[in-house]
Amino acid sequence: MREMGLYDAICSRTSRMTTQSYSTSFSLGIRCLAKEFREPIYAIYGFVRFADEIVDTFHGHDKAALLQRFEEDTWRAIDEKISLNPILHSFQKTVNRYNIDHELIRQFLLSMEMDLSSRQYDQAGYETYILGSAEVVGLMCLRVFCGGNEEHYLRLKPDAMKLGSAFQKINFLRDLNADFKGLGRTYFPGLNVDRFDEGTKKKIEADIEADFRQGFRGIKQLPRGARLGVYVAYRYYTALFAKIRRLPSHEVLQSRVRVRNRYKLAILGYSFVKHQLNLI
Repeated sequence: MREMGLYDAICSRTSRMTTQSYSTSFSLGIRCLAKEFREPIYAIYGFVRFADEIVDTFHGHDKAALLQRFEEDTWRAIDEKISLNPILHSFQKTVNRYNIDHELIRQFLLSMEMDLSSRQYDQAGYETYILGSAEVVGLMCLRVFCGGNEEHYLRLKPDAMKLGSAFQKINFLRDLNADFKGLGRTYFPGLNVDRFDEGTKKKIEADIEADFRQGFRGIKQLPRGARLGVYVAYRYYTALFAKIRRLPSHEVLQSRVRVRNRYKLAILGYSFVKHQLNLI
């Protein structure tokens, strides 16, 4: 009887291709992980990316119905340990292999549902959204990195959540104008985009900086096979953050800040040297 190895491989390549197509930065970080971690992290990113696409870009379609179908198919794939959707097949393999808590998945899908209707968040809604859209994704990856070491996972859990939070808040700040004008969303609680000023910007930046400090503490304690890849992502986001901090508030609303590819390569080289010398 023919085994499923070829199908599994095709599904894994689909998750990898999805990651590479949507995010050169995360792809760069994943390639720096030990080989054993790459496939499951691609699977997590592919799952997250597809759900996000439903709520962000499937205009002209019934997004709520599509997201509900995606959610139903996700649980069916996890329960049956197979799916005809390559992204979900790769994801269920990772969930089942690493015993990823189903509550993390539920929290993530809740945040995607929030994007279907929420346009302005209060503090509670903002924290709930970040928990589901970023912090639990960091915890899914941490499950992979820690394998079955529950003690290590619990010790690094708060730091992984803060790192995911920092990444997401930078995305919010970078995409402030696009989210407001293109999707009608404002994530930062109580923020009036038309009155976005230096004081508001500095307050948001201070919050991100605090998240980064705690997140970096966790990076240093990751297993060596995971440390370089996560550090590369961290260095990319700190470079992006530095560019945003240098801009006056009105310019943040006028352009989408990017890190050039040549600088990304410089980040990679710098990170590799630090990793090799055990300086992370």
